[in-house]
Amino acid sequence: MQVTFGWTDSHLHGFAAGPEFYSAEAERYLCPFDVKEGEDEGTPEEQVRLDEVLAEVGDTLAYAYDYGDGWQHLLTLEAVLPRDEGVPKAVCAGGERGGPAEDCGGVYSYELISAAIDPANPNHAFAVIEFAETFGDQVDPRDYSPTPFDIDQVNATLGQLGANPAIDVMGLPAPLAEIVRSVRSTDGLRTVRHLIATVDQAGPIHVDVAMAKRMVRPYVWLLDRVGSAGIRLTSAGYLPPAHVAAAFAELGLKDEWPGRGNREADTWPVLHLRESAQKMGLVRKHRGDLRETANGRALRGDPIALWWHLARRMPLRSADPFEFQAGLLLLLAIAGEQADDLDATIAHILGSIGWALPDGMPPTPMDTHIAGRDTYEVLRRVGAIAGKRHVLPSAEAPTAEGVLFARAALHVWPG
Repeated sequence: MQVTFGWTDSHLHGFAAGPEFYSAEAERYLCPFDVKEGEDEGTPEEQVRLDEVLAEVGDTLAYAYDYGDGWQHLLTLEAVLPRDEGVPKAVCAGGERGGPAEDCGGVYSYELISAAIDPANPNHAFAVIEFAETFGDQVDPRDYSPTPFDIDQVNATLGQLGANPAIDVMGLPAPLAEIVRSVRSTDGLRTVRHLIATVDQAGPIHVDVAMAKRMVRPYVWLLDRVGSAGIRLTSAGYLPPAHVAAAFAELGLKDEWPGRGNREADTWPVLHLRESAQKMGLVRKHRGDLRETANGRALRGDPIALWWHLARRMPLRSADPFEFQAGLLLLLAIAGEQADDLDATIAHILGSIGWALPDGMPPTPMDTHIAGRDTYEVLRRVGAIAGKRHVLPSAEAPTAEGVLFARAALHVWPG
């Protein structure tokens, strides 16, 4: 039922044997939450088989979902046929119209939203006004767009139910669990759950020395350059021009950044490399010098340990929650093998959470790219993202090594 309507099982539900869910004569079957809360007027649904309540042609089973929105359904057994081996356990035979979005408000609101987003609907003008009066001027009815009905997609998802269990939010790192709980649109939540499921099914993470060396090379270069003696910084706190020029040439940054590459303030890749190394505890400023930390000294000669150290500190921390979630979703999109339109995918999810620009519009892919820039730059530096800097962000795509790195970052992220 959840799959066919495009819902995400994020609300309570209940079954009842009878013509109506709230009928006094109906026999109730309790969902796990009801049982956990001590409800005893009914039988736990796990203890009842479907063929025990729908046994003969004409038997009915009522289903209710989201007691606030009040979606009620009546399932009727129309036929009992032999089951062929190898066929899916559930198949959708047909349907019409889009599935109501989560928390859209019920039947009346569903009809109102459907009319408000469809200029061809004869009630469109009235619906736009009524929606604004009901939900407020700052709410866009498109945020609650019905999920388009696609029978092929529905049946493809139904066929995967056994291999793609529901996401255990309680088992996720706290920031990811918060994102899952905050997404308001059905389509946005489906995207997040698909990415998480892809990551969860990916298996163990194996890092070989050659790959680790290749990916951590920029940070090893910086640690070697700093060395045990350190580097005296300029009066403004930047790397001296000789070190910037060396990084520019030896790390192959000429094709990535315009300019002479000898002033750190004007050479973003070098500036960010140094600043990100500081944020990840590899180097630190001390009395005008840039010095290696104990971690940096210990990890410099161990590429695999350094690789894991970098992964554990992704996304780069930010006091701005929008920037932090943009970075976290970037890792999730890469780990979930979202190869196309990374920024568009992240912008869609952030918009479905409720983030908006000062003018009330949802964030654009470019807004998303800017917000997650610090995390992007680390991923670029370790070769997790392929693409030229001077093209649109959507032209960038994760590498196979980047997918592995992002998965490592999510697996070691503290809950």
